[in-house]
Amino acid sequence: MKRRPARLEKPKALRKGSRLAIVSPSSPAEPETIAAGIRELTRLGFQVDPPPVLAPDGYFAGEHEKRARLFCKAFHNGKISGVIAARGGYGANYLIDFRIATSLVGPKCLIGYSDLNVIQLLLLEIRQWVGFYGPMVAARLNHGSGNPSGYDELSFLQAVTETRSGWEIPLQGEAYLSGRTGSAMGRLVGGCLTMLQTTLGTAWEPDTDGAILLLEDRGMKPYQVDRAMRHLQQAGKLAKVTGIVLGDFPDCEGQPGSPTVHDILKPILAPLRIPVVYGAPVGHTKRPMLTIPLGVPARLHAKGEGLLEILETAVTE
Repeated sequence: MKRRPARLEKPKALRKGSRLAIVSPSSPAEPETIAAGIRELTRLGFQVDPPPVLAPDGYFAGEHEKRARLFCKAFHNGKISGVIAARGGYGANYLIDFRIATSLVGPKCLIGYSDLNVIQLLLLEIRQWVGFYGPMVAARLNHGSGNPSGYDELSFLQAVTETRSGWEIPLQGEAYLSGRTGSAMGRLVGGCLTMLQTTLGTAWEPDTDGAILLLEDRGMKPYQVDRAMRHLQQAGKLAKVTGIVLGDFPDCEGQPGSPTVHDILKPILAPLRIPVVYGAPVGHTKRPMLTIPLGVPARLHAKGEGLLEILETAVTE
């Protein structure tokens, strides 16, 4: 694997009055959910450009070329400070074929999770851009701050606005592997397990050496989580990670009496002998979603409910 340049590219901080563009790289969202998300972003003090109206095309919010063109347009517009996805679903991988990795102007805050994560992983590996694994307009923001299907306002605002050195994110999970405690440093890499797995063998396969790996997903059977994790292990993606933050894997139950996700991860992760926190409300969670800046150095504390110290700001003045 090629080695990454030393310099991380950070976007300018969002401020009160910053203008955000909504992009639809994946599946279509309902107009009322977009409207609710826009109201929440407006409450936070941002100006929001409504997304262009596209005719849905199968699984997708619009034709591939149109979605890619509008995605790039948001980054080329000098008046736009941040870019946020409408929702996830499926389809962001098609945009990669339009060479967005080299054509985007930025960096700018790119906010979202789930399917959008493949583009965040791409830009982190190819362009060294920080990404923001956080709420989307019609998925989390539309439900509001602090609500179970909503988002954690503090971690969101810290990630996209904080320009002082470091802050903390309580992970609200548990020190994994029989209460093993410890701390580890590394840059934050990862996001959605399914999206990370699909990068293997590509030019944007992430470099996980020395990384704190974030992994979460939903709706997978325990054996499917096992298969995906074994794939990462066999591809060497777990060999040199320094720590792991796991989501709470909602809707991932197996048959009654069968192993749980919590169970099946132990034989994979225990031999690594690194700090692991399980059950953080990240990504596809049924609790207010935390926002995690991807690419920045952090320190993971696997004690009690777990804690992330973000050692550098994710944005600049």
